[in-house]
Amino acid sequence: MSQTLREVDGRGLSSPAQFLREVVEPCLPVVMRGLVSGWPAVHTATRSVEDFRDYLARFDNGGQADAFVGDPKIAGKYYYTEDLKGFNFERRRMRLIDALTAMVATHGQSGQPTMYVGSVPMNEFLPGFTDQNVMQVLPAHIAPRIWLGHPSHVSAHFDSYDNVACVVAGARRFTLYPPEAIEGLYVGPLDNTMAGQPVSLAAASPPDDDKYPLFGKIREQALCAELRPGDGIYIPKLWWHQIESTASFNGLVNYWWDAFAGSDAPYTGLLLSMIAIAERPPRERQAWKAFFDHYVFRSNGHPLAHLPAEQHGMLGPLKDNYAKIRAIVMRRLRGG
Repeated sequence: MSQTLREVDGRGLSSPAQFLREVVEPCLPVVMRGLVSGWPAVHTATRSVEDFRDYLARFDNGGQADAFVGDPKIAGKYYYTEDLKGFNFERRRMRLIDALTAMVATHGQSGQPTMYVGSVPMNEFLPGFTDQNVMQVLPAHIAPRIWLGHPSHVSAHFDSYDNVACVVAGARRFTLYPPEAIEGLYVGPLDNTMAGQPVSLAAASPPDDDKYPLFGKIREQALCAELRPGDGIYIPKLWWHQIESTASFNGLVNYWWDAFAGSDAPYTGLLLSMIAIAERPPRERQAWKAFFDHYVFRSNGHPLAHLPAEQHGMLGPLKDNYAKIRAIVMRRLRGG
């Protein structure tokens, strides 16, 4: 049985420092009701879909984006073919404003193909939007992206960055699973994906599908939330999230960023570990796991806590040692 997500009044979040402290630092998902309810884009969308289209058209600079177009029979569930080698939709390169116009013209009509455009950089395609629709809880340099479409079902996936997603038009249902659920989610191919990230095959399957026996318990861990225009959600990195757009037309703006230091994404470290460790003998993998637990995950505290701070060397504060460690890594990767 799914559970509801923690909720806060997003209108009471007024600064990046407060947001970091109260929402982000616990590293747990949070629904922020009314976070962007003051945006002109939200006010326009609540009047009509056509008004929202006209509002976005003011900023459009003619850029082209990839649109997903699905046959009516898939009902907006963009997914793999049965053999996991292909996909059940068509990709079309087209002007963003043309895709938006087509979506609006056919929204709410049965028997029509569905269309979806996602992850479009706002500052590149709709310059000026961010000047009127300001995200007060994030630093100004974090750029937004927009997602537009008919009713759709985006399979459960993770991001390697923190995510704030805000509904500006329509409605969305979020279903989240914790990172620790990964084994029971039956993740699909890593290098043949619909939009860049691997997805959970089990979460996208019918409830009675017996191909994924471990998913039964995972389903009970799901956290769910329904978001309306003006609402936002914070999704920490590595949390699996399935997103269903449930209105006849839907719009969402999101922000990806790394909230906690470092210019190197942890996912890069994961990929390197896969080629360095994953196929070594079991006992050697266990040995490396012990070293990772000690030096990286630090479940028992700082690995050199028994020494004076001045003797911590490269295990001292990362801000003082980042360049040194990175140089060693790069030299070793080059064979030095």
